[in-house]
Amino acid sequence: MKIIKSLFAIASIALLSFTFVQKKITVYIIGDSTAANKKPEAFPETGWGMELQAFFKSDVVVDNRALNGRSTKSFQTEKHWQPILDQLAPGDYVFIEFGHNDEKTDKPAIGTSLAEFKANLVKFVNETRSKKAFPVLLTPISRRSFKNGVLIDSHGDYPSVTRKVADSLKVPLIDMLIKTESLLNRMGDLPSIKLFNHVDSGNVNYPTGKKDDTHLSPEGAKQVAGLVVNGIKEQKLNLAKKLK
Repeated sequence: MKIIKSLFAIASIALLSFTFVQKKITVYIIGDSTAANKKPEAFPETGWGMELQAFFKSDVVVDNRALNGRSTKSFQTEKHWQPILDQLAPGDYVFIEFGHNDEKTDKPAIGTSLAEFKANLVKFVNETRSKKAFPVLLTPISRRSFKNGVLIDSHGDYPSVTRKVADSLKVPLIDMLIKTESLLNRMGDLPSIKLFNHVDSGNVNYPTGKKDDTHLSPEGAKQVAGLVVNGIKEQKLNLAKKLK
């Protein structure tokens, strides 16, 4: 009987020790302003990355490194990628969503050709994998760009490049463009305004008002983060086991 109790005690201690040292998974988000954390003076503008943590259990930490105005090029040249790469640990994830600013080819420091865009995505993927972490590619979210009641795609061939890189390198793809286009089409032109940063005049942060069909409202950020979560489930990522 004493032996059984001793074995039980040892097993319990081992289990507690394993639980204590079990590493948290970090999910890094790299991308642009549609995902980025916002300063209080930008409210109600909200990045979808700000809402993602709420979907996960406590053993996942969402580290949102997306930044306003960045492309696959400027995110690297401004030294935002290297610090992430330096601290990436095996089992972590990097969610990679660019496109909105890569399209701005009239701005050489930001815009990229399609070939440059592809090369940059490949670099993010390969370097993430070199740390035994998991890359996930996301196409850019749709702008609210309705014309005569019809939603127009404003991203050109950049989403297609993301899809091709995902296919060729066998990277999980969450096609946020298709998901957000579907959401906007279901809602329609005027009802979908509530998903974006439309603010009446007199707002403390926007005294003259704001009509922004690119950046999200708090409600829009929650819904788009929910679409990311749907993508995590659809891709059958191990990360899905960590969802609430």
